[in-house]
Amino acid sequence: MKITCYGEVLWDIFPEHKKIGGAPLNVALRLKSMGINSSIITKIGNDELGRDIIEYVEEHGLSPHNFQIDQVHKTGEVLVILDEENTASYEISRPVAWDFIEYSERIKEEIKQSDAIIYGSLASRNEISRNTLLQLLDSAKFKILDVNLRPPHYDAMLLSVLMKKADFIKLNDEELDEICNEFNITENTIDNQVKAIAKYTNTDQICITKGGKGATLFYQNSFYNNGGYKIKVVDTVGAGDSFLATLITGLLTNDLPQKAVDDACAIGAMVAASKGANSNFTREEIDQFIKDQ
Repeated sequence: MKITCYGEVLWDIFPEHKKIGGAPLNVALRLKSMGINSSIITKIGNDELGRDIIEYVEEHGLSPHNFQIDQVHKTGEVLVILDEENTASYEISRPVAWDFIEYSERIKEEIKQSDAIIYGSLASRNEISRNTLLQLLDSAKFKILDVNLRPPHYDAMLLSVLMKKADFIKLNDEELDEICNEFNITENTIDNQVKAIAKYTNTDQICITKGGKGATLFYQNSFYNNGGYKIKVVDTVGAGDSFLATLITGLLTNDLPQKAVDDACAIGAMVAASKGANSNFTREEIDQFIKDQ
């Protein structure tokens, strides 16, 4: 199983420290921890922050062979702001290197040889990276969209294009409300809203995460639910990324959908209960966490 992630790799700047992150990296690292051959297509600056990212990626067992180097634009940074409940919001610098990912036959072959590509809306905010992604999606076997809305870096037209390209869509409950508003979806329950999005996008695989209240998975015309796990939140950075990686691993390796969403909710909660996006957990720790709930 090989999965390629596309988009932003960057530095999360917290009030008291900085940490390497970005959804594609967080997802790829979690996939790798679950035995999936994962890689990232991104672009970093020719600067110290970029070199530190390459060193970090190699130390964690991922290959930077699809990392492009930008001689003009700097490596991306994101200012992370935590509220009283330690829920994160973000201020994302622009333009930066990952806005300028260039298309090539090499990365096209990477996608053709992958079982799936995971992409988000943020890396499409700039025309160059957006056009590269759209060309790559034409070569992909299975397309997974993590909606990942970061105002003001998207619009309704972009979302429509990205969602209609996808075979699987993941979004959180706030993003669900935003998308329903954008596309005039008036149903008043999550299940009916999801069905409306499924019809609009022509996909029957959609997942809605609901923070501490778990998740709803619509998979091949059936619904699967998890009510969430009780934890003390440390920070929510990367929780959704680990959720997605775990869910996709389960579904693509033929776990039952309910087990896949249960495991994904557990990992998401465990990440939110720990510092940073990429804490390591063993299978035994995951099983024990679920058992203890």
